[in-house]
Amino acid sequence: MNLRHIEIFHAVYVNGSVSGAARALNVSQPSVSKMLRHAESLLGFQLFQRTNGRLVPTDDAHTLFTEVSEIQDKVYALREASRNLRRGSGHVLRVSALPSIALDALPTAVAQFLRTHESVKFDLQTVHHDDLLRKLYERETDIAIAYEVPHAAPVGHRWLGEGELVVLYREEDMPDAPPRIELQRLRDHKFISVVASGPIGQLFTQELERAEIVLDEIVSARTFYIATALVRQGVGLTVVDSFTAEASMAPGLSIRPLKPQVTFDVHAMFLLNRPPTALATDFLKTLAGVIDAP
Repeated sequence: MNLRHIEIFHAVYVNGSVSGAARALNVSQPSVSKMLRHAESLLGFQLFQRTNGRLVPTDDAHTLFTEVSEIQDKVYALREASRNLRRGSGHVLRVSALPSIALDALPTAVAQFLRTHESVKFDLQTVHHDDLLRKLYERETDIAIAYEVPHAAPVGHRWLGEGELVVLYREEDMPDAPPRIELQRLRDHKFISVVASGPIGQLFTQELERAEIVLDEIVSARTFYIATALVRQGVGLTVVDSFTAEASMAPGLSIRPLKPQVTFDVHAMFLLNRPPTALATDFLKTLAGVIDAP
């Protein structure tokens, strides 16, 4: 089977009919029927049986569809990558970043950069950590800003700086907070957990396990946004990255770093065959300066 056969089979399987496949592919019904018969001839077995006006996949077709779906997904990704390449970037810097970086550090760096690079345009996206590599592979972005570079991933990276874990709390809930807060002290307060939120959540979990500390977790928040909003509402305190905490500050809230300090790195990732341009490199220097600023 060639790619056209796979595309026809996939469309008929998903739509349940030749007419539905033809509409989905914007081709004629006879063309679909002809290619489907040709595919069955090449394979040496029947793919569909006609029942009550619909094409019902055979057991062989069900087995084949599992493999075909993976190929079709890659074809779609290839087409999207091709479209992005055709658009070209020119003087457009395409940057994807974790939401915590995009809250404040990234906009600040963009604003600073545009003061001396007025002709540059930006295409900015916020992306969850698990999707950053896909954005790079499919050419939807040129640079991905992350806290952790996946092991064995075929990407290059540049270190931009570091952040640290901090306690975000209402001042009235901890009026006598020291300059740095030990994990042990968090036991005395209602805690909003973000342990499921990517590398930062995992880093905090490791610290708790190392110290053999169990907190009074009254809410498990899937995002840092929810966790910080709950702190503002007086539900409890939380531990998040310093970038999220700084961007979430409001009257009555305070931040304290942990004792001992728990830090993490910030990296710019890119494809090895598409390293940052001179312009992108200049921007990364600006972003690194923002991250390093006190």
